[in-house]
Amino acid sequence: MMSKMKLLSTAWGFILPSVATPFMIMMFRQNSRNFPTEIMNAARIDGLTEFGIFFKIYMSVMKSTYAAAAVITFMGAWNAYLWPRVVLKAPEAQTMPLFIANLAGGYTIDYGALMMSVLFCSLPTVIIFFILQKQFAEGITGAVK
Repeated sequence: MMSKMKLLSTAWGFILPSVATPFMIMMFRQNSRNFPTEIMNAARIDGLTEFGIFFKIYMSVMKSTYAAAAVITFMGAWNAYLWPRVVLKAPEAQTMPLFIANLAGGYTIDYGALMMSVLFCSLPTVIIFFILQKQFAEGITGAVK
């Protein structure tokens, strides 16, 4: 499918399948079910269109769910090994897990370089998580109070 859409060896071919996972669909569905209908009805009475309700009210209330989804999607995509191996054919388009696997392959393994690359590979996920920690916790427990 990625070949027919001409997405092989592109970032979009790597990113698109990791965005719409079943877990993300379930998480957004559960958090959307808790969204109060009274707010939407009040917005309709005030004359707001459906697009206005979505962009002005729903998106602002569901910020924490979007933040949690961003953290989970980023962590999954950053640590993925098999999908980038299949989709990213060019050697310059390697992800960090592919680079680490290439470091570990061979006759002798430089464990210092391997451990340093593992540290550098895990730093972005740790930084993203700590930046969005509060929103992540709110998004997992439920956005609407």
